[in-house]
Formats: sequence, structure tokens, C-alpha cells
Amino acid sequence: MLLGAGVIALFASILAATALGGESISLVNVRDILTNHLHLTDVDVFAYKDVIVWQDRMPRSVVAAAVGAGLAVCGVLLQSLLRNPLADPFLLGISSGASTGAVIIGVLGLGNAVLGLSGGAFLGALVAFGAVLLLARFAGGSTDRVILAGVAMTQLFSALTSFVIFAFADSDETRGIMFWLLGSLEGVRWNDARLAAVVAIAGLACCWAAARALDAFTFGDEVAASLGIPVARVRGALLVLTALITAALVSVAGAVGFVGLVLPHAARFLVGPGHTRLVPVAALLGAIFLVWVDALSRVAFHPTPLPLGVGTALVGVPAFVAIMFSRRGRA
Repeated sequence: MLLGAGVIALFASILAATALGGESISLVNVRDILTNHLHLTDVDVFAYKDVIVWQDRMPRSVVAAAVGAGLAVCGVLLQSLLRNPLADPFLLGISSGASTGAVIIGVLGLGNAVLGLSGGAFLGALVAFGAVLLLARFAGGSTDRVILAGVAMTQLFSALTSFVIFAFADSDETRGIMFWLLGSLEGVRWNDARLAAVVAIAGLACCWAAARALDAFTFGDEVAASLGIPVARVRGALLVLTALITAALVSVAGAVGFVGLVLPHAARFLVGPGHTRLVPVAALLGAIFLVWVDALSRVAFHPTPLPLGVGTALVGVPAFVAIMFSRRGRA
């Protein structure tokens, strides 16, 4: 029942968010435009409203939902694999690496004709994750070494990003890059929505299939091994999966923080620690959360929307504090 209600709430949230903006459009118009493009109806709608809904707001809301779902699932993965309640998708340096790759493309222009900003961000994220795994392996390969290597690489790539901006970017480039680094859905289109949706759905399916292993990891490597799970191989595969999902989503939406940290805890508060239920519920909560953060950012700060990462922190921190106090009261 909770999953069904979540799916309905997500669909309703996307429709409502699509109706909101500088140009207010009724839900009836949104419904007619959507069904027209799905070839279910042929209702006359003003052309400018069709453009606003179908080419701008609808793909933006779909990308927000996909990014929110994907990052929330990655948060669930990392908190289980690393047994750290503070783990999130950006712990492994992936976001910092993506930022460095995007800045090198956007400011220095290296490989711009081949990769573009999103391609540079994806490549940078993979390079950073590879550096984390390499450093952790040479340091012993334990989960705490992975976390420490992630913290070190996060600081390194953040410093590289700041250095490139400080040394080579002019004021206009700095403003554009910083807006992207804080998370932005400006200019996303249906090709971005398709990519983000495929990545999020594939990641959700893989994580849900690994729910039994994730339950075992929660109790430690010894318990997982006693249940017949190849600990090193499964952990490595799921960490690589997390890196690929995060890199792809960050390349589309920029560095959107706090979703992977907060929403897994909110999902546990609702359905408990069992990953069969936790993974899909966290994905739905992340999707709904980011759709509404983006919609409210667009409406409250029109015509220049608030960067998405700023909005997630402003909304997420109070929510996280409320969850902490609620769990304390239950304990």
C-alpha cells in the first residue's frame, strides 16, 4: 500500500510541479498536453503552453525525479556497504571529481568538442572514484580505508576545481560554473530525462535484486560471509554501481547534495531496515523530494531559480534534524 501510494504521489507531484512556474498553467492543460503527446487525445491547446510544459517543465520534473531516486538509492547502498550512517553518494569523491571534470571542460576547453560539460563531469567522476579505490586498496582495502580515501580525494578534487576557477576563469565563466556546481536543471531536455530515468531505474532494479546481500552487510562482513555471500566481490560490484549511477546523474544535474544522506534515513523511519522495502521507498521519497525542491525553487526565486543543491540543503537539514529527534523519542 505504501509503495502504491508513493507511485501515485510521485506522478501527482510531477504533474503539479509542471503546472508551477512564472507562467501559471492549469492542471487540466498539463493533462491535455501530456495525453496529446502520448497520442491518447487530440485537444486544442495554446502552442506556447505546449512548449512550456512539454519542452521545458515536464523533462525538468522527470530529471528531478530520476536524480532524486538514484541518489537516494545510492545513499542506501553506501550506508549499508560501509556501515556508516553518514555515508552518501558524494563520500567517495565522485561529486568532486565530476566538478573538476566539468570545470576543466568549461573553463579550459580541453576536450570540449568531444565530451561537452556533461561528458567531462562523467569522466572526472570515474577518475576520482578510481583514485579512491586505488588508494584504499594500497591502504588495506577495509571499509574505513575506503571512507578515508574518499574524504582525501574529495578534498583533492575540490582544491583542483577551486584552483582552475581561480587561475583561469573570468567572472562570467565563474558564475556559470558555480551555478552548475551547486546543482542545476536549467536547460535539461528529453534526452537528459531519458538518460537519467534509465540510469535510475536500472540502479533501482540492481539494488533491489541485491537486497538480501545488503541486509547481510548491515550486520558485518562475517555474517555476510557465513550466509554464502562473496563479500569482496559483491561489495566491489555495488561500489562500482554506485559510482556509475552517481557519475551519470551528476553529469546531468550537477552536484546535488544531501539527498543520499537524508532520504535513506527517512525511508528507514517509515519501513524499517529491511532492504526489500527500504530500497524502493527511499527511491520514491528521493524522487518526490527533489521534484518539489526544484518546483519551489523555480517559483520562489523566479526568474532565476535557486540552485538545486542549495534548496536540498535548506529543506533537508531541518527534515534531517526532525528525523533525528523522532528516532530519539522512539528509542
